[in-house]
Amino acid sequence: MKFKQETEFQDTEIGKIPRDWKVVKLGEVVEIWDKYRIPVKENERKPGPFPYCGANGIIDYIDGYTHDGEFVLLAEDGGFFGRFEKSAYIMRGKFWANNHVHVLKAIKGTIISEFLMHYLNFTDLTPFITGSTRPKLNQEAMKKIPIALPSLVEQMKIADILSTVDRAIEVVDADVARLEGLKRALMRELLTGRIRVREENGKTAFHREIEFQDTEIGKIPREWKVVYLSELFEFHRGLSYRKNNLSPTQTSIRFVTINDLKKEGGWKREGESAYLSEEFKDKIEKKHILKVGDLLIAITDMGKGFIIGAPLYINEDIRSQGETLVYSMDLVKLQPKKQVNALFYFYQLSWSKIREIMKSLARGTNVLHLDLNLAQRIKLVEPPLNEQVKIAEILSTVDRAIELYHEEKTRLDRLKQGLTDLLLTGRVRVMEE
Repeated sequence: MKFKQETEFQDTEIGKIPRDWKVVKLGEVVEIWDKYRIPVKENERKPGPFPYCGANGIIDYIDGYTHDGEFVLLAEDGGFFGRFEKSAYIMRGKFWANNHVHVLKAIKGTIISEFLMHYLNFTDLTPFITGSTRPKLNQEAMKKIPIALPSLVEQMKIADILSTVDRAIEVVDADVARLEGLKRALMRELLTGRIRVREENGKTAFHREIEFQDTEIGKIPREWKVVYLSELFEFHRGLSYRKNNLSPTQTSIRFVTINDLKKEGGWKREGESAYLSEEFKDKIEKKHILKVGDLLIAITDMGKGFIIGAPLYINEDIRSQGETLVYSMDLVKLQPKKQVNALFYFYQLSWSKIREIMKSLARGTNVLHLDLNLAQRIKLVEPPLNEQVKIAEILSTVDRAIELYHEEKTRLDRLKQGLTDLLLTGRVRVMEE
């Protein structure tokens, strides 16, 4: 294939499109198979081999099907209808559709399923949505959605290019899922001491532990200790501030808040950083300044307590050159009382078992707070320092690999959006070699 930039356009209701394309309504190019849909409550579904499909994809697998063939499924309600959001997907073979998704069959010789799916996901469907509490794309409005339609040959070429990028994204997603599964398994084995890490002949070696002691938190290796969080760390509350202390533009004082944390702990990739105004610099105390190796936990949550106790480890990637990094009163810095590896305790505090304990210590009504007195009595394990270091190195290596895959996914998503915008508007045409 080769590409060329289009120069001849026509004006239409949806903007400029190539002269040899036409605009059609969705209802003109598809058959609507909604009448065969049947909703089934979760407790009434009989397990089986057939996908049970809803607004956002496959929900379950059940014993039975309502449709057989190739269809484009488009969310009716409960879906995502914005531009570049996944409102549509393709199902092939036997499947069951519930009443939250439209079932569309492309009319042969007019439009192909893959092109239609990509076009619907590219289009902002919100002008066709009704309802406020639960937005809905009803059938009559759906039929009126305009489609810019090239020839079947060009549809196939466009769909092939965009589907190739989709397959690359799926591969990356699968790799991330495998690595995250590996990380969970490693945390379960390494943080309980069932698998031990040692240095042998200059190399890291793993051993299955056979000698355990019974403790109040379960079996742990004989060399390990059970300690309270307060035996390891002092708690230092973050900086008190007001909204007018925040700067609308970037300054040299970067402000870490609970908005920067993921629910399970760690740095959130999306979202903009907060900054304090330069005038606030004189009010910053030394204890509020963060350095590489510091460990924080969230102690406030405006939601349902999901972020309560989530840890954040300050590594070299977080702080930009020349920035002063300070943290808000929604966070507590854990200052070591003894020689420990903070990164190891970041992983221990982000482990699902400890996260559930932390969330159970949330107190309050509209605004939830971590009960710090109870939090200090949380029991953790304390392996020998050299083993703490090795466990942290292993888990952080997996984290770095996951982060690289996330960066690749971001690049592919941007590529997909760019290609979709150029190809589905006809600004760039796909030609045969």
